[in-house]
Amino acid sequence: MKIKVIVEKGEDGYFVAHCPSLKSCWSQGRTHQQALKNIQEAIELYLEPEPEYFVKDKDHKIYELVL
Repeated sequence: MKIKVIVEKGEDGYFVAHCPSLKSCWSQGRTHQQALKNIQEAIELYLEPEPEYFVKDKDHKIYELVL
């Protein structure tokens, strides 16, 4: 899966990263690379489904798609 991320230098000197396609998915870091690492973690958490959505019984199957 490819997701576009915008990184810009903030007023406090930190780098701010956000993902326009995922509302409210923001992060920051002291360096450009740290901001990218942090936004990647934020995106993974944003896309992680809540555990209550997984119903384990014979009528439900769970699949994982790689995009």
